[in-house]
This record gives sequence, C-alpha cells and structure tokens, in this order.
Amino acid sequence: MGQRNKKQRLAARCPFLLLILVVFLVVPAAAAQETGDIPVRIKDVARLVEDRPNQLTGFGLVVGLNGTGDGSQGFALDMVLNFLAHHGFTVDQTNIRVRNVAAVALSATLPMYKQNGDELEVTVSSIGDAKSLQGGILLQSPLTGADGRVYAVAQGPVVVGGFTAETRRGSRQTTNQPTVGMVQAIVENTVPVQPGMDNALRWVLANPDYSTANRMAQAINTYLGAELAVPESKAEVRVTIPEAYRQNPVGFIALIENIQITQEQRARVVVNPRTGTIVFDENVRIAPVAVTRGNITVRVTTGQRVVQPPPLSAGETVVTTDETLEVTAEPGTLVALPAGTSLDEIVRALNAVGATPQDIINLIIAIDQAGALYGELEIR
Repeated sequence: MGQRNKKQRLAARCPFLLLILVVFLVVPAAAAQETGDIPVRIKDVARLVEDRPNQLTGFGLVVGLNGTGDGSQGFALDMVLNFLAHHGFTVDQTNIRVRNVAAVALSATLPMYKQNGDELEVTVSSIGDAKSLQGGILLQSPLTGADGRVYAVAQGPVVVGGFTAETRRGSRQTTNQPTVGMVQAIVENTVPVQPGMDNALRWVLANPDYSTANRMAQAINTYLGAELAVPESKAEVRVTIPEAYRQNPVGFIALIENIQITQEQRARVVVNPRTGTIVFDENVRIAPVAVTRGNITVRVTTGQRVVQPPPLSAGETVVTTDETLEVTAEPGTLVALPAGTSLDEIVRALNAVGATPQDIINLIIAIDQAGALYGELEIR
C-alpha cells in the first residue's frame, strides 16, 4: 500500500513530464519500430531551388485609435507631418496631437507565384510607445523587398488579438499583445522566376543528407529509365529535362514530385528549456558515461561477458560487451535497466524517480557536452 501511495504522489507531482513522455517519446519510437522506413513523395522533402518565399518590409501609420497611440514626440509625429506634406498640407506641429495615431513597422512573407491582385497577410507592429492598436486603420503603405522594389501595398483595419482595459484611476489590464496585429495587403508585382538555362531542374532537400540525395537521384533514374538525375551535393539534386518534356516542364515537375523515396533519418534530440519539451527518435544512443546533477545520478557502464558454446558443438567462444544503466535519486531510490542503453530508457528512468523536465534537459545537455550522445542535439 505504501509503495502504491508513493507512486500516486509521484504521478501527481510530475503530470507535465508524464505527458511529454507519453506523447513525444513513446509514440514516435513505437511507430518507427513497427513501420520502419516510410516512403514519402519528393514534393514533401524537397523543393525547386527557385521555389522560395521572399520577405517584405515597410512602415506606416495606424489612425483612428482611441487615445492609445504614440505620444506627442517621436516617430508618429514626424510621419504624420510627412504624410500631410505629401498631400499638400502644411501644419504647425504644435497643433498636432498624435494620441490617436501610431507609427508601425510592417512585415510579410511573399510566396512564389503570388499574382497581381492576390491578397497577402501582413504583420503590423508598433515601433513607438503606443498602448494598443485595437480599432485602428492602417493608411496605404508600400511593402518592399531586399531589392528596394515595391511588391505589395497594405491598407485597412488592423485586427488585434489582445486588448487593454484602463480605469479612470489608472488601473490597467492587458491581455495578449495589443501592440501587434494583422492587416491585408494586395500584391502589386510578382517575383520573377529565372528558369535554368541548361534545361535542368535543381531540387533542394529540406533536410540536407547525402544518403537521401543519393536515394532521390536513384529513384528518379529508375522511374524514368535513364540517367537524368545527379546528386550535386548533400542538399541539391540536378535533374535534366528530357527532350519530350522541353515544351511541358510543368508536367515533368508534376511527374518528379510524386515519385516516392525513403528519407534517411538522422539521430536527433530537440529540447526546449522554456516549455520543458523533449523530442527524439529511436536512433539516439548513449555511450558509457556517468552524469550527476543535484541528487540525481545517471550512470552507463559496460562490461565484458564470455559466451561459451554448447558442449561438443562447432561453435567458438565469444566475448561480448554488455551495457547497464542506473539512475539514482534520493537515498534508497534506484532504477536499473537492461543492456542496450538508449536515451528513451534514460528519460523513462528519470521520470520514474521523479525528475523534473528541466532536470532531464540539463542532463541531456551535459551528456552531449561530454561527447557521449550519439546524435545531434538541437536547443530551441
């Protein structure tokens, strides 16, 4: 009974860790063991080299605010004066109060093949001391690319997900982020696409890998029955357009992007210390190592074992290496796992002794710094 109560208290103390373990650790490992390599389409793991988005930026004025705009000095006042001067008005700046106006920065991502007249979502962010953009209207503002060319123009109501409520006595309640909102823009110019001059397509892998690039080229050549695809690097595969498709490259692209390949999966661990999230795949392994943090100790050891063949058999004596994992926390608490140590087993053992997500993340980082983590560690 006492042991059961102890486990119940442990589960109640670490519900978030248990959620991480079940959702992010158990399911991916089990699925990988059952299915093995999963075929995927080329369009899901690669893109054409010219098929890329472009970033746009701009500045503008949000008007119509209910006294939550910028102060009397700063960006907004200068921008208001420039805006009025552009429209032929000359105003004494001492007569201007810009509490209903806010200077904002605009940012957007323009996908390839957006055409003139298409709508584009733009992020509006205050660059002054405005309290809120709620209820504001963005005046016509151009959005330019890195080449200085105008690709879109934004104008209209600003949609804000947060709000600020304030009483006459000065008490204020803010929800979410009221100084950032969204507005719609209209595409004015398309991004020119430069076709290859050598009648070839170049595909770029989302996750560069030599094995995946080689498999992709082999799959294309096997499907087409000709040596048309060549992996030029771990990230790029060059495919020559056959003569029959020179006048129909779109049809050839559609043909290529639906060919299925198996993607090579690198051993990777992704940790997010802010949210306590840990994600890794079944390929991650741990070398013999001992790590201690606080009152938690992780020890991975190896030992030699001699295996004798059965009597009167033709077998030979073999020396094998066994691995043992031990995790200790408070005095008297010990969890031991069998050989074949993986990061999954370490996290499960730490979870069993009541470690917090931050403890597990710090131990994983320490193992990687010691060079004992067989995989790539990514910290978000």
